[in-house]
Amino acid sequence: MYDNAVAQKIVDQYNQKPLTDFASVNTRTPLGTLNLNWRESDLPERQRTKHVHRLHPYLGKFIPQLVEIFLRKYKPSLVYDPFAGSGTTLVEANALGINSVGTDISAFNVLLSQVKTAEYDISLLEKEVYDILRRMEAYSKRNSDSKVIELFPGDVDLDVEELKTRKEYLGKWFAPKAQKDLLYYLHLIKDYTYQDLFKIILSRSARSARLVTHFDLDFPKEPQTEPYFCRKHSRTCEPVDEAYKFLSRYTLDTFERIKVFSKIRTEAKVTVIHGDSREVKLPKGIDMIFTSPPYIGLIDYHDQHKYAYELLGLQNNETREIGPAKNGQSAAAKKDYVKGINDVLIHARDFMTKNGKALIVVNDKYGLYNPADVGFKEVGRVERHVNRRTGRREGAFYESILIWQKV
Repeated sequence: MYDNAVAQKIVDQYNQKPLTDFASVNTRTPLGTLNLNWRESDLPERQRTKHVHRLHPYLGKFIPQLVEIFLRKYKPSLVYDPFAGSGTTLVEANALGINSVGTDISAFNVLLSQVKTAEYDISLLEKEVYDILRRMEAYSKRNSDSKVIELFPGDVDLDVEELKTRKEYLGKWFAPKAQKDLLYYLHLIKDYTYQDLFKIILSRSARSARLVTHFDLDFPKEPQTEPYFCRKHSRTCEPVDEAYKFLSRYTLDTFERIKVFSKIRTEAKVTVIHGDSREVKLPKGIDMIFTSPPYIGLIDYHDQHKYAYELLGLQNNETREIGPAKNGQSAAAKKDYVKGINDVLIHARDFMTKNGKALIVVNDKYGLYNPADVGFKEVGRVERHVNRRTGRREGAFYESILIWQKV
């Protein structure tokens, strides 16, 4: 919630040059000097999605530079993100040599975070990447419109129709050829060491290969099966009918991003836990929380990756999400949301050091966050104007970095 004075201060800062020398931030940097109101020209997309941060699209994540700044400012020994999401906090902590723990109720989020932060034998990974691409190319040349995917000698051919009947989303949201491409890549994954990484590539490709319009990848309601006027390209576009091109492109892109991160990856420990952050067992000694909880009534986190859950057979825990979009923003929903968030913070507090800090990135327009309710006190606050740049999420909004201390 913002009064006129705070809003005006943010507007004034937005017209000044924001912080871009992130390495200059240290424990002596005053909070009041942190101008985090970046425009596209200040912090272009290639920097916001550097190395492994772009292994897979993820709605609702904060940019890595935001984490980096506050990790440099407070220099924790062990940072915890109870809503780990796509693993941004964990990746940035590792790059700075800081041990980290992340918890998430979503099996897909845990898989993605583990893949981003894992250590890889680059030579072995390179061999596996080019081998799976070779096999995909051979498959593409010999498979056309048949209802069976012909595999290599010694393998049992895949009956696409049979597989589709067991995968409802796959049959509805993908063209026949795209279905075959995805299923064949899935079939190949079992032959490799880095199976989880290939699963993320498969999921990323599936997202792009769906029968959706180019301008509505985030919130599609129904499959797009006919040509349509594309607001993104200002012309008539055809629905996607294959996944092979995405699988090839993203396999190579992922490999390059892993290589880049491997050069800055440290030996700092990363622990990713699949569980409910209201009750999960955590290590003692957490001296900093950095997280962005789900915004109430905005995103159904399991639903946004439904294609991945179905393709990969992941456990679905959507009934345990806090503040999902399907629950809305009614008074009852807000009450449940506050209880859920407070339970998470109270639980985490038990594992924190004396005077440990919790930094929470929120757009608290309803005033739902109260440090006293969870055993903290506010010791700082940074406001920022967020320039939303892409898709149906164009426009801008304000968010706060709440800085609390354990009492």
